[in-house]
Amino acid sequence: QVQLVESGGGLVQAGGSLRLSCAASGRTFSSYVMGWFRQAPGKERGFVAAIRRDGGSTVYADSVKGRFTISRDNAKNMVFLQMNSLTPEDTAVYYCAASLMVGVPGQSESLYVYWGQGTQVTISS
Repeated sequence: QVQLVESGGGLVQAGGSLRLSCAASGRTFSSYVMGWFRQAPGKERGFVAAIRRDGGSTVYADSVKGRFTISRDNAKNMVFLQMNSLTPEDTAVYYCAASLMVGVPGQSESLYVYWGQGTQVTISS
């Protein structure tokens, strides 16, 4: 089992940056594809980004391509989401998730079995 704890959320102005972190427990972190999802007020939770077990492949939602970067440090059991050029539309609770899927990281929530509690990101205009 994997426990995930997100951090790094906060309030920033539009155009600013934030770096989210997700700390994972357990000795098998490198066995998991890691993903970030977000849920804005009144909306369903949606995919943001995912990274393959070895960090060699990443996938992004169209809405964040070129602005967000997902990375991981398997030695430290950490996954990160660097968010640049933030807009008010990025305001949401951001969740870290882990999956045992193989191949290219998938975007469906159903593929992810472990979830963090979420961290709030608020972008002011």
